[in-house]
Amino acid sequence: MFYIYQIIVSILIILSPLIIFYRILKSKEDKKRFIEKFSINTKTRIKGNLVWFHGASVGEILSVLPIIKIYENKKSIDQILVTTSTLSSSNIIEKIKLKKTIHQFYPIDHFYFTNKFLKYWQPNIAIFIESEIWPSMFKEIKLKNIPLILLNARLTKKTFNNWIKIKKFSKTIFNKITIAYPQNTETTKFLKKLSNVKIKKLGNLKFSESYESSYSKLNQNLKFELNKKKIWVASSTHKSEEIFCIKTHMILKDKVKNLMTIIIPRHIHRVDEILDEIKNYNLNIALHSTKPKTLRNVEIYIVDTFGETKKFHKIASSVFLGGSLIKRGGQNPLEAARYGANIFHGKNVDNFKDVYKLLKSLKVSKITSSPNELASLITFKRKHYTAIKLKNIGEKILKKTIKELENFIKNEFKKT
Repeated sequence: MFYIYQIIVSILIILSPLIIFYRILKSKEDKKRFIEKFSINTKTRIKGNLVWFHGASVGEILSVLPIIKIYENKKSIDQILVTTSTLSSSNIIEKIKLKKTIHQFYPIDHFYFTNKFLKYWQPNIAIFIESEIWPSMFKEIKLKNIPLILLNARLTKKTFNNWIKIKKFSKTIFNKITIAYPQNTETTKFLKKLSNVKIKKLGNLKFSESYESSYSKLNQNLKFELNKKKIWVASSTHKSEEIFCIKTHMILKDKVKNLMTIIIPRHIHRVDEILDEIKNYNLNIALHSTKPKTLRNVEIYIVDTFGETKKFHKIASSVFLGGSLIKRGGQNPLEAARYGANIFHGKNVDNFKDVYKLLKSLKVSKITSSPNELASLITFKRKHYTAIKLKNIGEKILKKTIKELENFIKNEFKKT
């Protein structure tokens, strides 16, 4: 099975010039640094102990940023390597300006590139975050006797079903993990079925994410204009969910003066499609990318640029989270909830069941199935006490995680 996997990756490598060229045109790839994905290193490995963190994108890295900041001050750690696959995550890390920490794009998962990558960086410990399972890299890490941690591990039912179809191969890959720290009970169950890996549950690090930057702040003019409106946010919406939210807006608009619905589609390339779908409602629409000077007559505001979600979650009293009316498993509600927003969603939230269960117990989230119902639930008062409770939960989880990792790393450094 591993050889079949390598053949598939090899085919993708042959096609990679076209893929990368397309991604550069779409501003999804760094035209100077894409070579790092072929293990052509542009940063320097200094002497001493190196801890390596890998996460797919912004969310994963921000969840471990408090840990990285603590490691910045550890004398036993000389360098911290952070790898990701996305341009947006690279930009965030560059903005933070950490002294010991450097960013490199994650290499293509082919044995030639993974071997070359590990030979150059020689990490003392590898910490992979959430769902990052890479067969070639895991195999090379094991061959080089590098301890491998799967931190804040998350496996959805869909992902598990895919892995279980190739159980023998999956077990070979997952058993290369030294220890896994699952973020929920479902992942714990799935890991036990897929491997014999050592498991210890610490909680979900997303509760402790607290990074703020200029990226997460609205410009003053937009903030001034938004303060004049009664806003609610439809976030990470998929096809059909925008219409659901437009219908909700139509019900509310006669009852709420200066109402504005902010729609943040999960995939911004769908904006033209969304505009076409809602044109018959005769609503005044503005696109975020056009930077409108006034929002006086705007009824629907569509966010059509990357990395903007947090800015609008911060100011919203009510947030409907998409991917939940359709079978996509929902979206993580923690960011919006941490800012005191009331959370509304459809019934399909399997990917974040534990989180939604907690928010429901705190009377923060509610299921909705119709525009009429959602319109009746939307409020313009925030739940500030929620932010405090979630902050306390996050601090406890972070404290436990730091202590656990510190003991693990200390023991590993003794061996070297």
